[in-house]
Amino acid sequence: MGVVLLNLDAKQSTATSEDPFFFLRALSERTPSLPVIAYGSGRSREIVVRAFREGISDFLEQPLDVQELKFALNRACRHASLAKDLAAAQNTLACVHVEGLLGNSRAMDHVNDVVRKVAAVGTTVLITGESGTGKGVVARAIHRLSPRTNKPFVEFALCAFPESLIEDELFGHERGAFTAAIGMRKGRFEEANGGTIFLDEIGELPLHLQVKLLHVLQERTIQRLGSNTQHPVDVRVICATNRNLEKLMQEGGFRSDLFFRLSVVSVQMPPLRERSEDVPLLAEFFLKMFAKVHSKKAQGLSPAYISALATHSWPGNVRELQNVIERSLVLSNGEKYLSVRDLPPALQGLIITEEIPGGPFQQSVQSYKRELVRSALRMHSGNKLRAARELGISRCYLHRLLNQLKITEFSDELVEAAEIPIPDSLEAGLLSTAHAAAGSGKAN
Repeated sequence: MGVVLLNLDAKQSTATSEDPFFFLRALSERTPSLPVIAYGSGRSREIVVRAFREGISDFLEQPLDVQELKFALNRACRHASLAKDLAAAQNTLACVHVEGLLGNSRAMDHVNDVVRKVAAVGTTVLITGESGTGKGVVARAIHRLSPRTNKPFVEFALCAFPESLIEDELFGHERGAFTAAIGMRKGRFEEANGGTIFLDEIGELPLHLQVKLLHVLQERTIQRLGSNTQHPVDVRVICATNRNLEKLMQEGGFRSDLFFRLSVVSVQMPPLRERSEDVPLLAEFFLKMFAKVHSKKAQGLSPAYISALATHSWPGNVRELQNVIERSLVLSNGEKYLSVRDLPPALQGLIITEEIPGGPFQQSVQSYKRELVRSALRMHSGNKLRAARELGISRCYLHRLLNQLKITEFSDELVEAAEIPIPDSLEAGLLSTAHAAAGSGKAN
């Protein structure tokens, strides 16, 4: 990362490149992220204030001190790096807060992209994937990002009701429609009017009701039980299933015309084993969430805990991970960091000894390395020597990992000069600049 040293005592002119402020303005327009350290006599407070308003990151008075210059260079580089990381984090958080979808993997990037595109239109959506992958989260995200966001979102899980009650639940009934119908009752479609209805486990819908659902999609009307009247509804339909509907269709268990109506846009939710690099991020998210819910003080996960998570195949997907974190937190003894002993017995003792299932191997390994290092540093309040001991590595190797993994949030505000490897040529240049500036100050 580059740093610009700017002499404020240079001749000032409003129209030439010799003017430091002319140069500063041009620099901020072309490379606004490049830090600028200004130096000068400091005799004019107005000039220094103006320089800060124009965007300098630091000011040093002449005669320059090499040690102070090193500290200023370190601060400037660190602040520029933090600004870059902050911008990236804000983009990630914006995505998470708006959509409720968490993950940095390619698979989740694709899901986020499809969700953003499909939310703006009113087409039906079919969400497929294994149990626990977050199909309901996607459905709610689509509704939340859609023009219907302030209208009802009605969720109905077909597997939670016996077949005999599904029709009444979906379409409602008139008084006297059956023995227990003592009054009119609206069904889920009418409750969702103007908004979105989410039909979970659509593969469980009986064939005779598939005809009625197809009618709703085509005619935009529903007919209550015990009535001959068609009631108009304006509802967006989102469905989800963990079954192979195409295979079910071939076997005669699902209507082909309904399938094509429902699958105008399909969203395939990846299993957690195929986006294993998202596990540390999800684990930290659930930890913070449940720490608030259960009033626990846990602040993070130990490196050994994260290592154990790394080798599990997660057959229950995100839901299983969520349950593991909640269980660990509830049964923990109040320590700041969850440890391996807080894990369920089936996960205790697991370490990274083999290829992480699914996804690009190196990407997954890098993600776990990064989280292991961050966890150790958080556990020891940024103390690199103790963190290195926790990880079983040397302090020198930890520094290499910090650079390799681009972990910058644990850098000290003022680092000893020895921590900034400055080549001899640059050292000589800094001394030369300092001596020249000091001589210039005496001459003035």
